Amino acid sequence: MTQPRSVLRLHPAHRDDIGDLTTRRPVPGPGVDQIDPFLFLNHHGPQTYAPGNAGLPFGPHPHRGFETVTFILDGELAHNDSGGGESIIKAGGIQWMTAGSGLIHAELSPAAFKRDGGPMEILQLWVNLPSRLKMTKPDYVGLQKSDIPTFTTENGVTVEPVSGDWLGVTAPIQSLIDIHLAVVRLPAGATFETPVAPGRNVFLYGVKGEIAVAGTPVPQWNLGALSDGDAVQITATTDAVVLLGHAEPIGEPVFSHGPFVMNTRDEIIQAIQDYQSGKFGPPPRV
Repeated sequence: MTQPRSVLRLHPAHRDDIGDLTTRRPVPGPGVDQIDPFLFLNHHGPQTYAPGNAGLPFGPHPHRGFETVTFILDGELAHNDSGGGESIIKAGGIQWMTAGSGLIHAELSPAAFKRDGGPMEILQLWVNLPSRLKMTKPDYVGLQKSDIPTFTTENGVTVEPVSGDWLGVTAPIQSLIDIHLAVVRLPAGATFETPVAPGRNVFLYGVKGEIAVAGTPVPQWNLGALSDGDAVQITATTDAVVLLGHAEPIGEPVFSHGPFVMNTRDEIIQAIQDYQSGKFGPPPRV
């Protein structure tokens, strides 16, 4: 018999708009620095841009020591980085960037989106890397909706596996530290249950709609900190969308400064020096 994980605490997302970009951030926030190894989540939108808009504001900027996973729920996102990664990902796709030893990237709206406008909703999750992998070679993978092996359960729950394995379906990304991530879409009244080995940390964020986790309500735009157990059980009160992940905790010190996430202050100073001296490569063209 499974032991579903219960909700220990709820962490409502803090509203922190970036210019005209609607932004909510559940982690880090009051009472939650991270759900190791999940460091940071920005939820941009949902909103609709008018024709002739300026688009997203994320011009060239550096990263070192972790990975970014970007879910394009609606709209389009153009990526370009100093390692040669380049793509325009449309709704339903994802971008997985390993910053590793250092990368400069830009995340902007394509010219057509700025011209025509339209709906936009994006999630960006930062995932830590252990000290042994922080200086790994940078990498980038961009996947369109058609690259995601989406499946629907018997009770109508749609699962979009991004990394790891989900109910026997292998996702397109097999991450450096065995991170399992998926977008789960539940119709009202449906229940989704998936095994998660004891000792792994679960990342659960309510993107849209109302859910209950093992019977405890989790409102929209809330991160649920869960107890240990061997399964996650989600029931939708309304039609709902959930970002769900799990991974082994890294258990190392986290020393972060802006776009750099390392283990010590000295490593942060070195990252800044390396970036300023051009060791991250040339800024991508935008």
